[in-house]
Amino acid sequence: MKKLLVLISALFIMCTMAFAQSENETVEKQDGPEITFKETLHDFGNIEFKGNGSYEFVFVNTGNEPLILTQPKSSCGCTVPEWPKQPILPGESNVIKVTYKNTDRAGSFNKYVTVFSNAVVNKEIKLRIKGTVLGQPTEAMPMKMETIGTPVNKEN
Repeated sequence: MKKLLVLISALFIMCTMAFAQSENETVEKQDGPEITFKETLHDFGNIEFKGNGSYEFVFVNTGNEPLILTQPKSSCGCTVPEWPKQPILPGESNVIKVTYKNTDRAGSFNKYVTVFSNAVVNKEIKLRIKGTVLGQPTEAMPMKMETIGTPVNKEN
């Protein structure tokens, strides 16, 4: 009986160690490029009518191989991305500039650009911009001021 108990205990310990090893192996970092953004959402808040609707999203290649970005896709034609065409070496940073072109249309907006890369884990990342374009300012006509005490009809 003691031998059986020792055998079962030994099997339990070996199984526990085998599972612990496989968990450690999956935690290890994979080889290849990886893209990491400082932020993926930018809120412009209020933008003046015909104001600047551009923002640069900063990213770093946190992998160990060159990162290559392919043409990003925007949610509509009013959102235009500019991205680096050359490979980004490990440890280097760069920017993706996203411009909202319809700052001559008043109202709120919420747009995104999908970035595609050769990253091992984050192959597709969505960058979002949102805000409100203020209405076109109206020019007020100057008001005619009447002088107090001046008669309207002056008779001579």
